[in-house]
Amino acid sequence: MKLVTAIVRPERVQQVKEALFRAGISGLTLSRVSGHGGEQEIVEHYRGRRVMVEFRDKVEVRMAVSDAFVDAAVQAIVQGARTGEVGDGKIFVQPLERVIRIRTGEQDTAALTPVTETKLTPA
Repeated sequence: MKLVTAIVRPERVQQVKEALFRAGISGLTLSRVSGHGGEQEIVEHYRGRRVMVEFRDKVEVRMAVSDAFVDAAVQAIVQGARTGEVGDGKIFVQPLERVIRIRTGEQDTAALTPVTETKLTPA
């Protein structure tokens, strides 16, 4: 089991979500975040003063997936998020030690969102 976390542009969230759904991955969490990466700072004028914008709005997408879905998740995120410009984001893949579904008490792979065998191959 892995925790896949991606930081993407807010305007690409819909494409990322659709690509993940096509790959058979439907359990995910979205959070609005701000960050600084390779993009250049922007100077804006606010109330007559120059303001340096260092942090950009981004969206963090997190999902717990079984090992069979890690590559499909990464490929779907790349497909949906890539614009070819600086600031497209990053993907982090981390091992998950334990997962528990609160409602049923299921653990580990059984606690992850169930999918059919036909969805194991990326779309």
